[in-house]
Amino acid sequence: MNILLTLFQAVQILTAIAMVVLILMQHGKGADAGAAFGGGGAGSASLFGASGSANFLSRTTAVLAAVFLASTLGLAYFGNLRTTPTGSGSVLEGAAVPVQSPAAQQIPGSRETPVTVTPAVPTGTGAAQIPGQ
Repeated sequence: MNILLTLFQAVQILTAIAMVVLILMQHGKGADAGAAFGGGGAGSASLFGASGSANFLSRTTAVLAAVFLASTLGLAYFGNLRTTPTGSGSVLEGAAVPVQSPAAQQIPGSRETPVTVTPAVPTGTGAAQIPGQ
């Protein structure tokens, strides 16, 4: 299984590099349109003339794009089939266990309910008390 994932990764990296190189080697259609209005040399195609069908570079780019898409789908499929050993998963897997506060827990077999204790609040017998009140 690891060999298959490594193969898909190698194919994807090589096709990505080859696509970048082929795309940078090609010239855009805007270069032909600019040449038709007087900006190009003698061998340029006209604006309304046949610019020719797809040449070798564009066909090779299309094939490489299809191979890149297939390797991406293969990586996505086989990458999700891997199983992780228990205990080495995500942090969120451990957070699914509900935690009870000590006040909500009861002793088994006891009929008593937990007691909530509130802290006492001082009544203002210190220096801040106003005389006559």
